[in-house]
This record gives sequence, C-alpha cells and structure tokens, in this order.
Amino acid sequence: MELTALEILGYIASILIAWSMAVSSIIKFRWINLFGALGLTIYSIIISAIPVAIVNALIVILDIYYLYKAYTKNEVFQTLELSEDDHYLKQFIEFYKNDIKEFFPNFEYKPDSKNLQFLILRDMNVTGVFMAKKIDDKTYNVDLDYVRPEYRDFKNGKYIYSQIKEKFLIQSCTTVKTQSKNKAHIKYLNKIGFKKVGEGEFEMKLKNN
Repeated sequence: MELTALEILGYIASILIAWSMAVSSIIKFRWINLFGALGLTIYSIIISAIPVAIVNALIVILDIYYLYKAYTKNEVFQTLELSEDDHYLKQFIEFYKNDIKEFFPNFEYKPDSKNLQFLILRDMNVTGVFMAKKIDDKTYNVDLDYVRPEYRDFKNGKYIYSQIKEKFLIQSCTTVKTQSKNKAHIKYLNKIGFKKVGEGEFEMKLKNN
C-alpha cells in the first residue's frame, strides 16, 4: 500500500512524540516533542480533527514556552571542591557508573590528593562531577567530566571550563588533555574547545586573557 504525503506526516509526527518520551534530556524532550506536536497539529487540521489539533497546538505552545524559559533562565552555577576520599563523590560515581562507562570506559576511581575534584552545582542541584589528574607541572589530564543525562545542554561544560581554567593557570598548567571515542562526547569536547591531537586524544591549550 502506497502512503500519501499526509499519512507520512502523521506517522512521522507520531514517531517523534513517542521518541520524545524516551530521551532523558529535558531540552531534547522539549524540541522533539515540539516538532512532533506541530506535525500532528497540521495533520489534524488537514483531516478536520479539530479537537486533536487544538490539544497538539496547546502542546506546541507549552513546549515553546518552556524552551524559552530554559534558554533565558539565569541559572546559578557553582563548583564544590572535594577531598580525595569524599563519601558523596564515591556514592555519586557508584550510582551513575553504567552511564559513566558509556563515555569514560577506562575510568577507575582512584583517590589521590594531587587530583582536582569538583561537584558541579546548578541552582544547588548536583548535575555532574569533574576530575583531573596532574601529569606534570604544565599538564593535567581530565579523567572524568560527567554530567547527568537531564542536564546535558553544554551549559555545564562552558561553566566548568571557564572556572577550572583559572584553577589550572594558578597551578601553572598550560595544557589540558583528555581521551574519548564516544561520538557524543567528542562533539562536546569540540564545542568546549578541545582539539584532536591523535586517535582518541584531545587537547586544550590554556592562556591568560
């Protein structure tokens, strides 16, 4: 059976709505849900299913409203430096260990007083953890820069590296390195300012403004 353009629109819109329910990121959910609801609004108007069109139009309006709030909200970010044997840090890593392995398959938590360790707070919600190991006087390696799925909108990364940069420079660090083969994480690294220097190897040069 050959599908019409209208039927294809209806199927695609329905798939988008279903897909939106499966994503963990709040921002991604809103965007996918928005396009799905918009498609169903158009589809419903064309087939004269006005009640369905009205409901989906309201969903479109709500999605736009919450996306606007998300992108314009002045969120308060903070870092909370941790000791090498912090109990909460251990619990956090244990709770998210499976998701952490997706992005940092070689990560192992090894407490060391020379490491930099921070929790990232966003409006006082713990959204992620940052851990970097000192290689030499000029170099640190980021072993873990993990953000909880619902907060993966690059805001954490932009904040943490703007703050950590000062900490690195105080310690005379000029180079930050990290490793990744995860496509989503590599996209994040490129956006933050890392450059690829080898297979799975990335580097960021620091300098005073």
